[in-house]
Amino acid sequence: MTDRRLSAGLKVGAYLAAAVALTLYVVEWPQDSLVARLVTFPHVLALTGQHLAIVALSSVLAILTAVPLGLMLTRDWARQWTPRVVGFVNVCQTVPSLAVVALAVGLLGIGATTAIVALWLYALLPILNNTLTGLDGVDAATLQAARGMGMRPGRVLRRIEVPLALPLIVAGVRTAVTVNIGSAILAAFVGGGGLGDLIIAGNNISRVQVVVLGAGLPMLMALIVDALFDVAAEETAG
Repeated sequence: MTDRRLSAGLKVGAYLAAAVALTLYVVEWPQDSLVARLVTFPHVLALTGQHLAIVALSSVLAILTAVPLGLMLTRDWARQWTPRVVGFVNVCQTVPSLAVVALAVGLLGIGATTAIVALWLYALLPILNNTLTGLDGVDAATLQAARGMGMRPGRVLRRIEVPLALPLIVAGVRTAVTVNIGSAILAAFVGGGGLGDLIIAGNNISRVQVVVLGAGLPMLMALIVDALFDVAAEETAG
């Protein structure tokens, strides 16, 4: 095991231990009886599961949308549409995430579906931009050599362009997922559940312990996922 792989693995373990320790602290040593009734292991696990489900579904939708879209927009026949599509996605990204959620509520009502759609839109830009950058960055001489060998366009895309662009595409996915973990807190404001419920509840009853738990767990989850990408990158490189 390389030093970098070991370091990435230790980060995952450290962040996971911190998340468990934070939860244990609030559950086992609550501020008062009100916190004790509100924060229990089953409740925290349920909210964590909801949070992860929202992040997973929105991120998968973003990947399934942005990567094929990026592949299409780098083809000669679709190049004319690239500035317009990227411009639209840029607009979605510049709008504050809370505003995107609010707009989604107007169309879809309240619930987890609204949060998933809003986070899907918010996650498109980093994946799409990195897909376009990765594919456009493939060496032209390499592509010409492949075509000169008689490879058809589809085969060139699958065997050369996508593998060479994959590190940048994965970097875009990494950014989108980590950002989504933090942004998924907003799901609680539209009845979508997740760890944001703890922040709302803690504010409502003025208990800082509950607020810290609701904000701290997503932060640690984002750090864990980011470190897991490092582990995966080291495993692939090894």
